Amino acid sequence: MKISIGYSPCPNDTFTFYALTHNKLSSDVEFRETLKDVETLNRLALQKKFDVTKASFHGFGFLRDDYCLLHSGSALGRGCGPLIVARKRVGQQELSSKKIAIPGKMTTAYLLLQLFAPDAKNIVEMPFDRIMNAVSMGTVDAGLIIHESRFTYPQYDLVKVMDLGEWWENETGLPIPLGGILARRDLGATVIGKIDGFIRQSLEYAFEHPEETVEYIKKNAQELDDDVIEQHIRLYVNDYTRDLGDGIVAVEKLLKTAEELNLIPHSGKTIFVD
Repeated sequence: MKISIGYSPCPNDTFTFYALTHNKLSSDVEFRETLKDVETLNRLALQKKFDVTKASFHGFGFLRDDYCLLHSGSALGRGCGPLIVARKRVGQQELSSKKIAIPGKMTTAYLLLQLFAPDAKNIVEMPFDRIMNAVSMGTVDAGLIIHESRFTYPQYDLVKVMDLGEWWENETGLPIPLGGILARRDLGATVIGKIDGFIRQSLEYAFEHPEETVEYIKKNAQELDDDVIEQHIRLYVNDYTRDLGDGIVAVEKLLKTAEELNLIPHSGKTIFVD
């Protein structure tokens, strides 16, 4: 069986999926990978491009009719949310009038910005790895940054205006659900369950053989500094990545909040496979 899978070039994903896509598992499934940034993956999932795909949980809100969530592979936790950065400190009221660069309208980062500052309408979409430079150059007033950018923004002489993950945690008491691994519902429960198990095995392999993953991670990473890569993996790969477990409460809260505000379509589908 051949399964198409899309995930991001970020270290947490390449770490997680290394074994799955490098013939390190005893598997009767051949995974053919495509690496794209998460907003591109969100958009491609709307076209049902991949059998299995990484998507933001905001994006999942638009994809639930065709895709279900897997138990393994999610990025969810505490102290790992998106940041709003600027060249100087900006108050929340003032922020709403500023031109803000975002990494995509289907990202969880943008959903959190809408919840935090609903009046912020002057939005500019751009690839996540260009945002800090745009803020630094004054092309935009502020930027919504994700991934390894949270470790490197001081290098651009930028300051943190708000940690939206921390804000979410304080508002809800829950970890922030950033992104998950989705499978097409039409694969059927048996195949979906098998894929979920293979992703869990792939992650366990990476934990047991981290040195094997380094070359693949560095080949795809935006930021090549060893310390940044290690920090990235430590922050975004955790027990929730092994199994979402009670993290599903946070996912349900995010989706319900977005539904109530009509920021995503309402859906009668279950989150996991029926």
